[in-house]
Amino acid sequence: MTEQVRLSMLEEILDLEDGTLTSDKVLDELEEWDSIALISFIAMMDEEFNKSIKGSEIKEFKTVADALKVMVK
Repeated sequence: MTEQVRLSMLEEILDLEDGTLTSDKVLDELEEWDSIALISFIAMMDEEFNKSIKGSEIKEFKTVADALKVMVK
């Protein structure tokens, strides 16, 4: 799975237009990165990647790149 595909998955969770996220984007600067997004990210990790991740782990993410790193099959 390419980085672009993973970025598209994050954009879908955050309800952003395709191509708007970059790996260096700071998550705290995104209004859409809220508690609903965290729950959606946890569900996506379980469904798409067969991985379990805790909210406390996600809260340590600083940039989109941090989220992309865990999105590897």
